[in-house]
Amino acid sequence: MEKITSVSELRESILLLEIKQANEAKLLKEEFKATYESLKPANLIKNSINDLVSSPNLKDNILNGALGVAAGFLSKKAVVGSTHNPLKQLLGVLLEVGVATAVTKNADEIKSTLITLISGLIRKIKKED
Repeated sequence: MEKITSVSELRESILLLEIKQANEAKLLKEEFKATYESLKPANLIKNSINDLVSSPNLKDNILNGALGVAAGFLSKKAVVGSTHNPLKQLLGVLLEVGVATAVTKNADEIKSTLITLISGLIRKIKKED
């Protein structure tokens, strides 16, 4: 910035700074209004739903979660059965959660392994016929 040496230069500099301040205040108000609108509960919910629906892996995530829950449920029923013993029920719930988590995290590998096994069985059956 140059050194101000006269009153007219000072007035001009003050005027420029006031214009700059007014523009920045206007931009700040607009940004505040946009932030306020985006933080409204309805807009938060709407944006979350839009993000969820537009997710490219939504179908896979739902399928993997369903497979995990089903595997956990079936493993609990197979191991614990329909017991009324609270300790066995607790262990069954822990087993169910553990299996569901493991299956959900490794769903892609499990699916590819199952496809390989089923393909091998089908080939074996076709050979026998």
